[in-house]
Amino acid sequence: MDPVTLGSDQNFSGIGNDFPALLRRRGLLAPVPAQTAPVANPAWIPTQATTILAFKFQGGVLVAGDRRATSGNTVVYDRADKVLEIDRHSIMAIAGVPATAWEMARVLEHSFQFFRRTQLQEMSVDGKVRALSKLLRDNFGFVLQGVGVVVPIFATYDAGADPSARLYFYDAMGAQFEVTDYAATGSGSPAVRGILYYENTWGKKPLAKLNQEEAVTVALRALDTAAESDTATGGVDRNAKIFPVIKIVSRDGITTLPEKRIAALFKRSVA
Repeated sequence: MDPVTLGSDQNFSGIGNDFPALLRRRGLLAPVPAQTAPVANPAWIPTQATTILAFKFQGGVLVAGDRRATSGNTVVYDRADKVLEIDRHSIMAIAGVPATAWEMARVLEHSFQFFRRTQLQEMSVDGKVRALSKLLRDNFGFVLQGVGVVVPIFATYDAGADPSARLYFYDAMGAQFEVTDYAATGSGSPAVRGILYYENTWGKKPLAKLNQEEAVTVALRALDTAAESDTATGGVDRNAKIFPVIKIVSRDGITTLPEKRIAALFKRSVA
């Protein structure tokens, strides 16, 4: 779908730069659901994705997610991608219902493209953060029904007057919180946060001073530890050779670490 084609013959003064509003106006996006009471004892359990983490290090922001998707106590899929590229300098990592989260990511990606093509400039970091917050608020009706919970992490690079990596986490209602060091969400996040706190406070050096190899090692150890106590977290599958997805966002854009390199670091520094 080309964001320019959607409205080439329209006056946009009534909707500003709200791309989701334009989609609803054209009947291409479902209306905001009414907030209703939770469904009692649903006959099915939606697929859930966990666990994700992100932290700042020397090279920018590292974002990592395990590959497991579950439905209740059943493993549905062991190769899910929970770390999604939204634009050249923005990453959204997802914990919660994948179908809802992936749709949010697609709408967010088109929103940023729509703004860039109509305004001839990149959307500001604050604008990007609020755009994701609005999608989460619009989804809150499904959250109340127990079928659409999404709790993401958003990492980006601000190339403005004071260039720096920025990291945010959200709650299911859309409130955003900027963090200075690290963030983690999902069912395995308590163990991950404990490890990141320990490394940042009492490790050989703070997270912000780690080089790329050291940062990847910390992320792998955190996810592998979380998998030991949380059945919904895949961690590292040694038998199937399934490793977390790890991406880095920096001044130069987004870098996806090759699986072979992750495997080599895991074998040398973790296993």
